[in-house]
Amino acid sequence: MKIVVLGDKATYRTAIPDNPYLDSPDCHFLGRTATNDEVVAACPDAEVLMFDAIKVVDADLIGRLPRLRMMCSEGVGFNGVDIEAATRAGILVCNNHGGNAGAVAEQAILLMLSLLRHLPQWDAQVRAGHQMDVKRKCLANGTITDLADCCVGLIGMGDIAQAVAARLAPFGSRVLYHSRRRRPAELEDRLGIEWVEDVDRLLAQADIVSLHCAATPQTANMVDDGFLARMRAGSYLVNTARGELVDSAALARALEAGAIAGAGLDTVAPEPVTPDNPLLNLSERAQGRVVFSPHIGGITSGSIRRMQLHMWENVARLERGERPDGIVNGL
Repeated sequence: MKIVVLGDKATYRTAIPDNPYLDSPDCHFLGRTATNDEVVAACPDAEVLMFDAIKVVDADLIGRLPRLRMMCSEGVGFNGVDIEAATRAGILVCNNHGGNAGAVAEQAILLMLSLLRHLPQWDAQVRAGHQMDVKRKCLANGTITDLADCCVGLIGMGDIAQAVAARLAPFGSRVLYHSRRRRPAELEDRLGIEWVEDVDRLLAQADIVSLHCAATPQTANMVDDGFLARMRAGSYLVNTARGELVDSAALARALEAGAIAGAGLDTVAPEPVTPDNPLLNLSERAQGRVVFSPHIGGITSGSIRRMQLHMWENVARLERGERPDGIVNGL
């Protein structure tokens, strides 16, 4: 089986040290930034391609690898893949659905708590010797909100959103969700979640709005000026899904105006984040309303191992003539 991996061999070996595929002469590691020409030159008869979840795999590359049978995202995302071209060529496109759900859910909770507890600002204040000043202000103004007292609105109800809901339950938060279809009553009862058919009703009630949907042409920039205006005053936005869901300029305007209290962002489009992104150029006042993390919610050691095991099991399934798991293009 001819395999091309657009990733770092050392990282793969760390995740699964005894993986027999890694030292096979038929397994080619080319790095995450390899060009189409480099991929074709290294292995023109590749049967499997593994790539970063945000890697662009276009119709040009797909057309130049005539023996390609399966493509595997290292993560859950695959929006950089030309799905139509892959499907026309009969190539299976697979992702690691649910493999990092728990890890991303933890990141979402972390961002929620960081916003509610003003963690970056207060860390800086303690380091500057102002601990007691901050404490007195909090006592006087009641500026700390318990997560238990928050209504959290989840947009999307896939594996990650379900994991977030499960982790919110012990806090005692009220949890609403909006998705295209309502989930079974058994799941709603188990997670303690309430379906809201109209997203505007969710935005009007939620103290925290957390995004958990895929980036598609339909959801691109869904968080725009209108969306942000419909969020309740003093609420927070959390995005651990895809940066493409949020219009950065619109969010910057809302933060500058104080239309929402803040945002916790594990991902910002485009990636890598460019220096001219408006969210990186907020006024000093508005900067304190944002908590960033570098799109690392889903790359814990445990989730990486689970997802890589899933990818290599799919390679083994393909070799045995079995159907791989996690096919996203309907073949």
